[in-house]
Amino acid sequence: MDIKLAVVILNYNGQEFLKAFLAGVCHHSSIEAVEVVVADNASTDDSLAFLAANFPRVRVIALPQNYGFSKGYNEALKQIEAQYYVLLNSDVEVSVRWIQPILSLLETHPEVGAAQPKIMAYAQKTHFEYAGASGGYLDALGYPYCRGRLFDTCEPDQGQYDEPTEVFWATGACLFVRASLYHQLGGLDDDFFAHMEEIDFCWRLKNAGHKLWVVPQSVVYHVGGGTLNKINPRKTFLNFRNNLMMLHKNLPASYLFCVIFARLCLDGLAGLQFLAKRQWAHCWAIVKAHWAYYAAWPSLQSKRKAIKLFKKHEAYAETKPISIIWQYFFRKRKHFSDIKF
Repeated sequence: MDIKLAVVILNYNGQEFLKAFLAGVCHHSSIEAVEVVVADNASTDDSLAFLAANFPRVRVIALPQNYGFSKGYNEALKQIEAQYYVLLNSDVEVSVRWIQPILSLLETHPEVGAAQPKIMAYAQKTHFEYAGASGGYLDALGYPYCRGRLFDTCEPDQGQYDEPTEVFWATGACLFVRASLYHQLGGLDDDFFAHMEEIDFCWRLKNAGHKLWVVPQSVVYHVGGGTLNKINPRKTFLNFRNNLMMLHKNLPASYLFCVIFARLCLDGLAGLQFLAKRQWAHCWAIVKAHWAYYAAWPSLQSKRKAIKLFKKHEAYAETKPISIIWQYFFRKRKHFSDIKF
C-alpha cells in the first residue's frame, strides 16, 4: 500500500508518553494510507522494548544516537516515503478526526505547504497550549506569538479563534507538511538541535512561495515541556541562540543589521532581568547564546545564500509591524484579540 500520510513521532526516553498516548494516536489514525512511525533517538529507557512488546505493528526507526529534535527528524524522514508527513510530539493526545480536516486542506489547496491543528493544553483542556495555540505569528523584531497565546499567557478557548486562517508559522508539536517540500528545503536545521527550528523552517517555506495555515477543526492536546522545561538554562540558551540564527538566515539584507542589533540589546535587558531575580544560570545562558551566534556567523552566511536559491517571496513583509513586547508588557494587552496592529 502506498502511504499518503506518515505520522512520525520522535521519541527520546519518552516511554511514559508512549504508554499514555500512542494507542490513541494509532486508533485515531487508522484510516486508509496512513502509517504511524516512531523514530527513537537512541533512548536509554525501555522505550524500544515497550514498543516491541505492546505495538508490534508500529514501524520503529532506531536512530544510532540522540540527534536532537531537528536532526532526529531529518534522519528519520530520509527513511520514510509518503506524500505528507505529520511531525507529532510524543507528549500529544490526538482527538477523533484530527487528520481529516488538515489532509483535506492540503489535498485541495496546493499552495499550502504546511499546516497545524488547534493546540490545547493537556493539563487544562479548556485553554490553548503554549507551543502553537491556534496558529503562530512573528512581530517585526522576530518575537513569536500565537492566536491564543502571548508570551506565558494562554487564553481559554471560547471559539474565538476557530476560523481556519493563514499564519506565519505552524507548531512543531504537530506539523503537517508536504514531504517533497520538506526535503527540497532541507528540512529542519540540524544546528538548532531543538526550539524555534519549526519557525525557521516555516519562514523558509514562506520565502519559497508557499503558505501555512491553521485548521482549528482539528484538535490535539499537548503536555509541553517534555524534553526541556522553561526553568532549564539549556532551554534559555537554545531559545536566544536559535532566534538570532533564525533571524540571520531569513531576514532581508536591508533589515539584517538593524533587527539583529535591536535584538541583541533587548536580549541584554532580558539578561538584566534574570540578574535582578538572581537567576544567574539563565543570565549566563544568554551570554553563551550570543557567543554561539557570533561563532556561527560564517555558516549562517552560507545558509543565507542557500535560501536565496529557493526564494520567490519576501516573507518578512508579512511580519506584524508592532512590538509584541510593547503591547504585552507596557500596554498590558494579554490576549491576541487585544493587540492593535
